[in-house]
This record gives sequence, C-alpha cells and structure tokens, in this order.
Amino acid sequence: MPVASTNPDILSTISSPEDVRRLSVQQLPQLCADIRRFLIDSLSKNPGHFASGMGAVELTVALPYVFNTPSDRIVWDVGHPAYPHKLLTGRQEAFATGNRKMNGISGFPNPAESDYDTFSAGHASNSISAALGMAMASKLQGDTPRRNVVAVIGDASISGGLAFEGLNNAANTPNNLLIILNDNDMSIDPNVGSLNSYLAQLTTSQRYNNFRYGAYRALRKMHLVDDRRKGAIMRFNNSVKSLLMRSHNIFEGLNIRYFGPFDGNDVNTIVKVLNDIKDMEGPRILHLHSTKGKGYAPAELNPAAWHAPGRFDVATGVRDEEKAAPDGRMKYQDVFGNTLLRLAQNDDKIVAVTAAMASGTSVSVMQQEMPERVFDVGISEGHAVTFAGGMAKDGMKPFVAIYSSFLQRAYDHIIHDVALMKLPVTFCIDRAGLVGEDGPTHHGAFDIAYLRTVPGMTLGAPRNEIMLQRMMYTAAGGNCGPMAIRYPRGKGRMQNPMIEGEVPAVEIGRGEKLRDGREAVALTLGPIADEAAIAIDSLEKEGHSIAHYDMVFAKPLDENLLAAVAATGLPILTVEDGIANGGMGSAVTEWLQDHGYTNKVKRLGLPDAFVTQGTPAQLAALCGIDAEGIKQAIKELLPQS
Repeated sequence: MPVASTNPDILSTISSPEDVRRLSVQQLPQLCADIRRFLIDSLSKNPGHFASGMGAVELTVALPYVFNTPSDRIVWDVGHPAYPHKLLTGRQEAFATGNRKMNGISGFPNPAESDYDTFSAGHASNSISAALGMAMASKLQGDTPRRNVVAVIGDASISGGLAFEGLNNAANTPNNLLIILNDNDMSIDPNVGSLNSYLAQLTTSQRYNNFRYGAYRALRKMHLVDDRRKGAIMRFNNSVKSLLMRSHNIFEGLNIRYFGPFDGNDVNTIVKVLNDIKDMEGPRILHLHSTKGKGYAPAELNPAAWHAPGRFDVATGVRDEEKAAPDGRMKYQDVFGNTLLRLAQNDDKIVAVTAAMASGTSVSVMQQEMPERVFDVGISEGHAVTFAGGMAKDGMKPFVAIYSSFLQRAYDHIIHDVALMKLPVTFCIDRAGLVGEDGPTHHGAFDIAYLRTVPGMTLGAPRNEIMLQRMMYTAAGGNCGPMAIRYPRGKGRMQNPMIEGEVPAVEIGRGEKLRDGREAVALTLGPIADEAAIAIDSLEKEGHSIAHYDMVFAKPLDENLLAAVAATGLPILTVEDGIANGGMGSAVTEWLQDHGYTNKVKRLGLPDAFVTQGTPAQLAALCGIDAEGIKQAIKELLPQS
C-alpha cells in the first residue's frame, strides 16, 4: 500500500522507481512540482534541454508509478524529455553536478549508464521499432509475468518515416505494445505537415473521444471487454465514430486501439488511464496533449527559444545569450542563413529544405523573407533529400540544411536519388565535427568518410566564414552536380565576416598554401586549420619550420598540391575534425600510395570509437586534435636528433 509522506520535498526521498511506487496517488502532483523546481534550478546553471522535459514531468512520474520498471520497458524517443526520468532513477546528484559533462552522465537515455535506460536515444522516431522488437523478444522468450513494453514518442518524432514503419509493423504483428504519443505541438520549432493538423483535429474531437472512453470503461467494469471481443469492440468504435465524426482515426485504421487525447499535464488522469489499459492485449496508442515548457512561464510562451536555452536567470527568465554584448563574431549557421537569403534574392531558382530544424540551421533567415521557397518537411531527412532531388531534376537549385549526424539517415537517398543523376543539390552540413555536450549521438564524426565514397560528390570544408560564403556561391552556380559543405557548431573567429559586394567563387578541387616549411608538412581540412596554425607557431618558436596547406576539399583532392608536397619527400601530417578512418587523411594516403610516393604520413582525426560528451575543447584534447595534440604529432614526425 502507498504510504503517506509529510516531507515537503518528496523528490529528495526518491532514489529509484520503487520509491515512486510507494507514494500515494495524492502525492504525485507534489513530486511533479519538486521535479520542476529541481530542473529549473539545475538547468539555469548547468544548461541542457529544458522545455521538453518540463512538459513531460507528469508522464514521467506516472510511468514508473504504474509499470514495474526496469522489468517493464520504457523506451524514450529522442531523449529530450528524459531528464525527469533520470531524476527518478538514482541520478539526482549526478544530474546536478555532471549532466552532459565529461565523465558525467549523458543528456540522453544511455543503456550503459542505467538499466532504466532501455535503449539509446538522440535521433528521432526509433522508439516504436525498438519497443516492438523488445515486445516480440519478450513474447518469444515466454516472459512470465508478461513484460509490458511502452514506447514514448513526442516532440514531433511521430512524423518521421521510421515511426510509420514501426506503426505498420506493430499493426500486423501480434504484440502488446503500448505507444504513448506525447503531443506538444513542437519539435524544436513548431510542428509542420498534415499529421500535425490531424493530431490537432483529434485533440479537439473531445465529444467522440470522451464518449468512447466512457463506454469502454463501462464495458470493462461489466467484464464485457476481452480479446475475443476485440474485433467487435473496434467495429463498434468505428460505428460510433461514423456518427460523431466526419473523419476516421488513422491509428484505428491500422487496427491499433486509440485512447485520448487526455491532458498530458494531469498526473492523476494519466495514472488512471494507464492502469485501465496497461493489461490489454494487442497494440494500442495513448494520445496525451502536453505543454512544452510547462511550469516556467518564459518557456511556455516561447518553447522554441527554450528548447535548449543555455544559462538563464531564474527570476527574470533572461537567458545569458540575450545579455551577451555583441563581439562582431557570428555563428557559422548564421553566416550560412544570411548568405542563403542573399543568394535566393538574386536567383529565383534557389530553394531551401530543412528537416524540422529551421531555426537550428538558420534556414529561418530565408524563411522569414521568402516562406514560399523554404520547405520544412518535419523529421524526415530521407524525404528531405529525395524531395530536393525532385526539385533539382526539374530545374531548381535546392540547398538542404541538415545536421551532420542527422544526415546519416539519408545516405541511401543521397546516393540513389541525387548523386546517381548528378543533380545540383547542395548539402549544407551543420554541426560537423565535435559538437560538445550533446555527445556521441550528435557529433558530426562520419560525414567526410561517408560522403567521399559517393561518385560525383564534391565535398568541401571552409576553414573560416569567408570561405563558407564563397563555397555557397560556387554551389549556387549549379554546375558541379551534388556538393556538400560541412561547417562546425558555434561562432567563428572572424570579426564582421559577411562579405560586402561581389563574392568570388572558389575553384573546385583547389587547395591553398598557408605557410612554407622545410621539415614537415601539415595538411588540414576546415576550421581546424586554426589549431594547426597555433601548433606550428609554437614549433617555430622552438626553431622548427613546418609547411601548412589547407586542402579545402576532401573530394576532389588537389592532386597538383599533393604532387608538389610529395615531391619534397617531407613527412606529412593530416588533420581533420572527423573520424580518421576513411576521412581526408585516408584519401591523401591512398593517393600517395596509388602514385608511388613513400612519404611518411600520420593521420589525426577522431578515433575509431564513439566520442563521449564534454566541452569542445575537452573533446579536442581527448582526441589529440587541439593545438597541443597537433604539435606533439608533428614532433613525432620530425627526425629525432
């Protein structure tokens, strides 16, 4: 039996879900309030994802109260709302001191961290497929008592193609999967697409939904609802629906029983409904409508800005980034966004495509001025690429802005639907390289390696904001087939970097000499040239002479540059902010071997491992690609005296 508690701070008494289950249902709202206070205080000082978790507090409390976790499985989608879950599973102190920090805990569910984190999360739309796999594994292994498996999907992840594939399979595979749709009208930006409109229609169809749920509860009390009558009950539901609604329920059309929508910020209602439906046989979906940022007024009013707000003043709701004095530097994404708008103003064939990340990629700059030429397709990267391919095939010049780690999901589409036809689609790859505290699910580690193998692909990495603009103008010429431009998260180092007047194009496949040297050669790709320059300056003070070249392109390589460097016979260091295996350094090594050169080569890049979370500086040092790591690598190449 639940025991009463007079402790004003219930959260401090919770070290596991077992403690949650000992509470009375009357104590649950107080626990929710405690969690929100904890999140506001902690995240104001140690920032992370904010609004999603605040909106999912009641659901997060209700789940371990009703289900016997970790034996029962809760699979979180994306992971943005999972902070409250971590507070209830023995990680309050770790969260307060080490959330998203090196040697701390991940900002996303991570099975290596806790048995309560059942599946890795970070990319959207995988929860239904993973949870269905777990449900089938439990059934095949004859688990007794029956293991409940719950997929929690929200933040617009239901719009992703993988979610639909999971729904389709769940509908025709015998299982007991419960899908909870945490519908908050948002991903990072407001939701888009017809599915969002459809969910809004379901949300306002209270007359039908209230009637049906009341009828279900009455039939259940009379023991008239069981699996033998499942088909009849669903046919009865559809008949009632025909009387009360003009449209059908897409989920029930798939033979997935639907319940809702219910208030996702009413913990007692959620507990009651979960208890009603948890032991039902067959797949079912519970639709909850919640408020992103719930419990903190600034986040409720502007959930997009408060998705990951950084540090903020709790009392005023003012974010540190709003108080920061301008220093003339710009984020790479904003240089991209402003350049894209300028290009579009001069060329009516240029269009922009993004996948639920208009503000995150700064496509929003063009969207505000030319909404009819900007397409946010939702969390559907594969579709985004093929959609862009279709526009390019019929004469447009699409710029597709997607984070590096998210573009991985569209690899087949890049090959089959763009590169195979040599279509002029420009992939603007944001968050390339190490992204910091978001960790291994978000590092842009693999794009160089996975794109340089694609026939006909041009792959460039500007070393600064000026070069980014020049590459974009080159791509806008539309004469080089598919082109990818990778650039990092955060600000560059230049003051007022936007080019006034004419922007000169770059020559495809042409690198640039930055410094002469007599003892060794450093070949870099992208902004990591700055770290190499610091290392070479330090070595120069010690009496060494190191040449430095910016390769500019990982594909095609500047073969004339490589031939000149190789002919010197000097040792070569390659440096890139991407996985070393298969990257630019690999391409250089292959070229040298293919052409009979025997220069000693050392490759620096990210290791053959998933890099943890931490600050970008910490991670660069960990991977040996900061200035000190580059300096030591060059020293190892030099002849030992």
